[in-house]
Amino acid sequence: MTDPLCTTLLALLDDSAVLIALFDPQDMLRYANTAFRQSFFLSQEEHLSWAELMRRNYRQKQGSRIETDDIEAWLRSACSRRGKLPYRAFEADLCDGRWMWMTETMSADGWMLCQASDITELRADKRELRQARDVAVRAAQTDPMTGISNRTHLMQLLQLLLQQRLQHAAPACLAILDLDHFKRINDLEGHPAGDHVICGFVQTARAQLRQRDGFGRLGGEEFMLLLPQTSLLEAEQCCERILAAARLDRPLAAKPELGYTCSIGLTELRPDDDIASCYARADEALYHAKGSGRDCVSSVR
Repeated sequence: MTDPLCTTLLALLDDSAVLIALFDPQDMLRYANTAFRQSFFLSQEEHLSWAELMRRNYRQKQGSRIETDDIEAWLRSACSRRGKLPYRAFEADLCDGRWMWMTETMSADGWMLCQASDITELRADKRELRQARDVAVRAAQTDPMTGISNRTHLMQLLQLLLQQRLQHAAPACLAILDLDHFKRINDLEGHPAGDHVICGFVQTARAQLRQRDGFGRLGGEEFMLLLPQTSLLEAEQCCERILAAARLDRPLAAKPELGYTCSIGLTELRPDDDIASCYARADEALYHAKGSGRDCVSSVR
């Protein structure tokens, strides 16, 4: 594209009534047109992360309308869906009363194009019904205690990752993570403390992940990690970072001496894989990690 064309395109985007923004693989805002910046109260110089933008919206009650008593829990839930599909569309409302049709388009390398159109006058009589449907869908995909993806949503994301692996022949990995000796924590400290450890681990692990990575709770103290566009070596490095962060975590303020570790089974997806085959390999690798002393990553191709 020649420079004059670039200039013309950027001018048209900036004049558009459609809200347009571009986020990089770290979910940092890299471009936003005037309509987007005005709607989310961003100056021309500001390039916040999406999470920082949502936190500021919540504090100042402007931009996105966020109805929650816990913004961090809301962000965990939102991030479990954000950037996980090649294309996603949904409705959302702004604090100024506008109702928006939002779309997210992902590139293979993790860039996200966000667009939002004003649909305030479009079938307003059906809005409550659509909202109830969206709430039900989110609830069906979310682990209620941690706010991240539940088993059902993880399996949907894994099936999509397998399809993408076939279409694009790009490497991808699956990991199963399990907290070590977790029953001992429940027995000695009680189940509420155990729940707190699980939620602490979720925050610790998510801090090591990219926006496009899928992460959720399979049940109990077991989790799944989906790593698109990732070689086995890169996945091993990611898992090692999670293990190192977990060793340092002290999730119980009343018991600062109490820590925990994690074991991880890792596998690279194969062209002939289905959900059962890759899950079985990762589970076998996890069994090997547990048998090798725990607090380690065991991988299999």
